[in-house]
Amino acid sequence: MRFGFCRPEPLRALFAGAGLARVDVREIVVPTAFRDFDDYWSPFLRGTGPAPAYVASLDDDRRAALRTVVREHLPTAPDGSIPLTARAWALRAAAA
Repeated sequence: MRFGFCRPEPLRALFAGAGLARVDVREIVVPTAFRDFDDYWSPFLRGTGPAPAYVASLDDDRRAALRTVVREHLPTAPDGSIPLTARAWALRAAAA
């Protein structure tokens, strides 16, 4: 919700609106695997970036509740690893 423009059509419109032509938007998908839940969760405790800063702003009880909810919703393999997919958008355009 925070980055609603991070989809092909809004990105295309944003760059076309800036005067660029022939805007091509492509998805880059990268599999990401975490060893276990602690491997996934530990970056959120460092406070760097929007999501970790939010987690750092929570009191201990709310942080623990968030941790529980996140853990319950992550896909976990039988060996405890967490396979996820990271996505980025690449753009190519020409000066108009």
